[in-house]
Amino acid sequence: MQPGKTYKWHKIAESIPEIENIMGNPCLVKVEGKELCISIYQQQVRACSARCPHAGGKMHQGWVDPLGQIVCPLHRYRFNPSTGLNSSGEGYHLKTYPVELREDGVYVGIETDKWWGFTTF
Repeated sequence: MQPGKTYKWHKIAESIPEIENIMGNPCLVKVEGKELCISIYQQQVRACSARCPHAGGKMHQGWVDPLGQIVCPLHRYRFNPSTGLNSSGEGYHLKTYPVELREDGVYVGIETDKWWGFTTF
């Protein structure tokens, strides 16, 4: 989370095991009509944009590599799921979303406009 930003929190699962994560592959969730890619690596849940910023590849159709990076299925660009930074050197940035593990479930934060309460995309 970035200081000074406000978020509307959305529950996406009761627990980490409930999140579809077949053999380490990311999955797709919809929050307020917005598609997000969810990945799990070493029991840490991360959320990012569902589309690669390079060519629009569906990130949930990619995979999580041994270092925990999300790999785009189209051109195999790799992204750090915590920061969104492209780690394979092409210079792209994947939008990320904060995730909170709470007693009652797994939540994703969607940034809202601080002054008016509008959701920003």
